[in-house]
Amino acid sequence: MEEEEGFQWSRPGSFILYAIFFLSAAAVSEANIGEFDDYLRQRKLIADAAAEATYKADPLEVANGLNRAVHRSIKREEASARRQMMEEKKKTKKGGKFGGPCKATNPIDRCWRCRKDWATDRKRLARCAQGFGRNTTGGLEGQIYVVTDGTDDDVVNPRPGTLRWAVIQREPLWITFSKTMIINLKEELIITGDKTIDGRGAQVRITNGAQLTIQFAHNVIIHNIHINDMVAMGGGTIRDSVDHFGFRKASDGDGITVFASTNIWLDHLSLSNCQDGLIDVIAKSTGVTISNCHMTNHNDVMLFGADDKDAEDTIMQITVAFNHFGRGLVQRMPRCRYGFFHVVNNDYTHWLMYAIGGSKNPTIISQGNRYIAPPNLAAKQICNRLGAEESEWKHWVWHSEGDLFMEGAIFNATGGPPNLKFNKKNLIKPKSGSYVTRLTRFAGALPCRPGKPC
Repeated sequence: MEEEEGFQWSRPGSFILYAIFFLSAAAVSEANIGEFDDYLRQRKLIADAAAEATYKADPLEVANGLNRAVHRSIKREEASARRQMMEEKKKTKKGGKFGGPCKATNPIDRCWRCRKDWATDRKRLARCAQGFGRNTTGGLEGQIYVVTDGTDDDVVNPRPGTLRWAVIQREPLWITFSKTMIINLKEELIITGDKTIDGRGAQVRITNGAQLTIQFAHNVIIHNIHINDMVAMGGGTIRDSVDHFGFRKASDGDGITVFASTNIWLDHLSLSNCQDGLIDVIAKSTGVTISNCHMTNHNDVMLFGADDKDAEDTIMQITVAFNHFGRGLVQRMPRCRYGFFHVVNNDYTHWLMYAIGGSKNPTIISQGNRYIAPPNLAAKQICNRLGAEESEWKHWVWHSEGDLFMEGAIFNATGGPPNLKFNKKNLIKPKSGSYVTRLTRFAGALPCRPGKPC
């Protein structure tokens, strides 16, 4: 009996994974780096090695692991539903989604959010990542550092107590905030590795300034922050570590840029209305999870891979899970190039042009999402394939399973050539899109108060 051919994911050849000189030069230019000195060359070499080590030869195993975790989480939630309903009846006066007993349906939130001791056990969060960023622990091995000063006056010699001072330190740090803050970044905030930025317990809003940049870094968590109205800034001399400062070109005006970085987890962020993208993941970054975020009022939402020429982005592997793509969004949720992207259990309630786009043969696995199409008949298609004729893109693996389609939404699934034929048996069946409202109910930054569940 002939063995059924399944989905075969093979590691890209080294000729793709190692960029030749002119590709590296192009990547550096996109990094807003004015002078690529010996220090930054060394950082890039370390980042390239980290990307190779982080890459998963079998990305389906990671996708399946997340789906299993969702099944377990739903099962536990349903087992306690009757008890919770009885408790809710006693608290009907509270109202709102934060009234009544704590509800944490998705596996990330269930790991920490309903615990009253989250403020004294903050680092428990480091156990909770899922998907391709599941090994991210941020500042777990370091001390807790409390930001007490919301100013950003000196980008070369930042003051202790500021967020900029904390993120450039050599050692791992778990960064928290002493009070509610509005932070206006004077120039790019360049975050070094082994850091957690944890906004729980304070309303922290980074706004009306330059972007957050994770560049040549490994192991970073950004959690429970509002990021909005970021703008391009002129650049200049900026410190990017305790040991180095250098000239930076003008920044792009993204919310967050992840550049040549690995093991990155962005969770419970509220993002809106930035000049360029809300989240860009580019330049051979991999091992990334974007989860529980609420995104609104923006055109180009998420970009995964900056240029069709960057074939090294074949190594890119990203999980997009439990996010709410809300009002005022236009396109790129995400827009992908080359790599492997697991888009699972997200709520797409608004888009004006399309939801998911891509070029250069990205593999996109859409599972258990809810897609609510806009009234415009010309925008019912969820997918937009760019830069290729149908004779080419019909072979790209864009797969839909368990998705819920509403208001005429259409996902035009495509397969691969014979040696990349997709077989559903290779995937764990996801929780269907009908569960999405429960899984994403608490997307965005949370109003956490010490001594109470978030």
